[in-house]
Amino acid sequence: MQDPVKLRMSDTPTSTFGGRRAVPPNNSNAAEVDLPTEELQSLVPRGFNLKDYLNVTAVHLFKERWDSNKIDHHTDKYDNNKLIVRRGQTFYIQIDFNRPYDPRNDLFRVEYVIGNVVMGDILRGRYPQENKGTYIPVPVVKELQSGKWGAKVIMNDDRSVRLSIQSSHECIVGKFRMYVAVWTPYGILRTPRDPETDTYILFNPWCEDDAVYLDDEKEREEYVLNDIGVIFYGDFNDIKSRSWNYGQFEDGILDACLYVMDKAEMDLSGRGNPIKVSRVGSAMVNAKDDEGVLVGSWDNVYAYGIPPSAWTGSVDILLEYRSSETPVRYGQCWVFAGVFNTFLRCLGIPARVITNYYSAHDNDANLQMDIFLEEDGNVSSKLTKDSVWNYHCWNEAWMTRPDLPVGFGGWQAVDSTPQENSDGMYRCGPASVQAVKHGHVCFQFDAPFVFAEVNSDLVYITAKKDGTHVVEAVDATHIGKLIVTKQIGGDGMQDITDTYKFQEGQEEERLALETALMYGAKKTLNTEGVVKSRSDVDMNFDVENAVLGKDFKVTITFQNNSSNLYTVLAYLSGNITFYTGVSKKEFKKESFEVTLDPLSFKKKEVLVRAGEYMSHLLEQGLLHFFVTARINETRDVLAKQKSIVLTIPKVTIKVRGAAMVGSDMVVTVEFTNPLKETLQNVWIHLDGPGVMRPKRKMFREIRPNTTVQWEEVCRPWVSGPRKLIASMTSDSLRHVYGELDLQIQRRPM
Repeated sequence: MQDPVKLRMSDTPTSTFGGRRAVPPNNSNAAEVDLPTEELQSLVPRGFNLKDYLNVTAVHLFKERWDSNKIDHHTDKYDNNKLIVRRGQTFYIQIDFNRPYDPRNDLFRVEYVIGNVVMGDILRGRYPQENKGTYIPVPVVKELQSGKWGAKVIMNDDRSVRLSIQSSHECIVGKFRMYVAVWTPYGILRTPRDPETDTYILFNPWCEDDAVYLDDEKEREEYVLNDIGVIFYGDFNDIKSRSWNYGQFEDGILDACLYVMDKAEMDLSGRGNPIKVSRVGSAMVNAKDDEGVLVGSWDNVYAYGIPPSAWTGSVDILLEYRSSETPVRYGQCWVFAGVFNTFLRCLGIPARVITNYYSAHDNDANLQMDIFLEEDGNVSSKLTKDSVWNYHCWNEAWMTRPDLPVGFGGWQAVDSTPQENSDGMYRCGPASVQAVKHGHVCFQFDAPFVFAEVNSDLVYITAKKDGTHVVEAVDATHIGKLIVTKQIGGDGMQDITDTYKFQEGQEEERLALETALMYGAKKTLNTEGVVKSRSDVDMNFDVENAVLGKDFKVTITFQNNSSNLYTVLAYLSGNITFYTGVSKKEFKKESFEVTLDPLSFKKKEVLVRAGEYMSHLLEQGLLHFFVTARINETRDVLAKQKSIVLTIPKVTIKVRGAAMVGSDMVVTVEFTNPLKETLQNVWIHLDGPGVMRPKRKMFREIRPNTTVQWEEVCRPWVSGPRKLIASMTSDSLRHVYGELDLQIQRRPM
């Protein structure tokens, strides 16, 4: 007979009593205290062997990729040899006993445990964690009930019993330890701890009762099961895209995502709630205040880390974070969004990456972007605190919102880029997209900030020397110009602007803004009735296609719509900017005068030379132009701004050999330096989900017009449409990408 488990006082977690019974925190999936193998209620008579009763000899979980458990639960893609199931859905296990099971006389149950268990309470027969879902006793029942844990015998053959186990659709998401407990007249016999029976339970978008249920199969394929995505960036007038390896099924990623919640010390009892999980994830993907996954950097200095543009996917980032247990350097908005998307999809929450072009960062929560001008028309950097990002990426997660009124479930905006503090931490959301569209910014979480990102007004204000402010112009259509995501089943772009806002100029769109203001957003400057009447002169400008390292032209046009003669003093400012709209360096400034005859049209061309911008260039190749003009006769001020993305060379990827699972294939990466300068400290990153593990190679320099090659041999393990993704980064040139679509064939039977 096995010796009963004996506990020392030091084995029991200590706690203090502050007016009510204190329970130790249970906030780590990785923490373990094993259940005792014997719980005896009385002394066992001498010579009596407990093994004469029903004993478990083996447990089979049917956890191979081809087994029905993983196929039916859509978890067969996970590179993990443990059982992975989705909550609210039945799965199968088999228990082998030392003798045939007799349901009339034998009593047993399956138990699932996650996190810490208070040992003293277990030995006294009390399970205080059961009401929190961290200890789950699964009784054998005649019929399974939807929404309740239960086990039904579907086969009783000789010494083997096969069970169909029904889990709750509200179950905690995480990694559970499994036990089988058998009752005897003297107490309980329990199987010892066996890591091979550990079971992961995930959110279930296929279960109608689950809070993340999504009823469209094509959407589930895209937003849960697709491990390769497309992220859009660039400028509204020059949209660019890059592929991203989410890699949610790669070896170690599921454990890394669970570790993220452990690192946040998130109570296990809240890990079945997608609202809480997504909010914690929003805070933890950035390292601003909680030692989270990624350190953000927007100053173009990436010492002791990897530039954001070099990453090709989330896998390396999450695995490095898990192994080092320290934040990874560095990320910017699309990297944060890519990693957060992996976190959500890996746990089973439908998610997608969103890009908003001309995204407002409202620093003072007044729902307008205030651009202050000096009296000469130049932008006042001292007074202008709001910024307009060329683009900004965040995520949407699909879930019900029982904490909000009916109608505000569905897609929720969640953002892990650290921008503003929310309830003491740098995080954002989940904010109902439907609530944002209608201006109902009173509903949690962070809806006012999201509303301002997509639907605030751009206000040009002249700061007079006497201290007064005069509104020169209001642009109600610039912010949130285009909001997009990857299309379902393809790499194209899907316009989802109308899910965030009504069409610009419609009464509903202005009503949504008024509703947002009514719900408490402050508006410090009245723009109604202050704006000057429309000027007789229209001004616009265009920038021709600008190639990195080449000269290009900016063309400013003036249209006099009146019968009056006007003279115009204009000023063009060209700036190297971060994609966040923050200026690093003014590289071009030019003033000029234009005389406009009545009802005339006139152009002014300004040449921008490569030598003026190349030495100051930032990694995304963004140039921002601001043109202001004052009509001398009327004192009217005209202002326009535009950003451009320089055309940057690409990395070329080629393959040779059979594109087949299990067969060797040679991948060749090539890059030619088109610049007149030598590139120093060049890193090329190569990634191919299901084809090859992420790799990188360094070249100390690449001389002008020189081509470098890099070959790698790989052996694909996933069939179907796949991608190879490459990036190149150097001291002076970054954001260089290349990709290749592949169709990997199955190995012949």
